[in-house]
Order: sequence, then structure tokens, then C-alpha cells
Amino acid sequence: MSAFLGHTRSLKHLVNALSNLESYGVAFISLRDNLDLSTPSGRLMFQIIGAMSEFEKSLIQERVCCGLKNARAHGKQLGRPRRIVDRDRIVRMKAKGMSLRDISDKLGIGYGTVRMRLAKVS
Repeated sequence: MSAFLGHTRSLKHLVNALSNLESYGVAFISLRDNLDLSTPSGRLMFQIIGAMSEFEKSLIQERVCCGLKNARAHGKQLGRPRRIVDRDRIVRMKAKGMSLRDISDKLGIGYGTVRMRLAKVS
């Protein structure tokens, strides 16, 4: 059940997904959590667990946002460190017949970075 709850966006989404299953005559029963959604008490427990899961997700999001704001306020640089990439060198290496993968390995940069820099040239 907890794995199922972790893959839904919200309690509303979870309820809708299970409602769709119910419309096809499928009853959701979690043996691991001893939860049977074909009974009123099972549906109540499901709603409580779903609401708690959504609440926990919101708390995590709030803590992450506060942590990012705090880091920015203290001058912390967020994200990947910037790397200077010599686009002309990439173009020359490609002109010599090197593959994008070989260029990225040789320069120590990502394949996508090489591809993006070459796309800006054409």
C-alpha cells in the first residue's frame, strides 16, 4: 500500500485511480497492510493513510523550499558548478571525425553538452 501511495500525485489522484478500478469491478486488497477497500472500515483507513501520505509529502516540499531559501540567503551557489566549454575545440574535434561520445570523454564533459554546443554552431 505504501508503495502504491508513493506513486500517486495526491489523495485526489489516488481516490480517482481506485475509483476507476472499482468501476471495472476490481476490489483493492492489500495483504501486507491488511487493508480491504471493499469494506467501509477499509475505505476509511485508506483515506486516512492517503491523507497522511499527502501531508508528509507537503511537509517534505516545505522543508526543501525553506532549505533552498536559507542556502540562497547565506550565499550558497545552487546547482552544478559552471564549466567553461570551448565550443571551437568541440567543432574541430568533430570535424576530425571524432564521435560525440569520444569528444565528451576526452574533454570530461557530458554527451548532452557536446551535442548542445554543436547544435548552436549549425
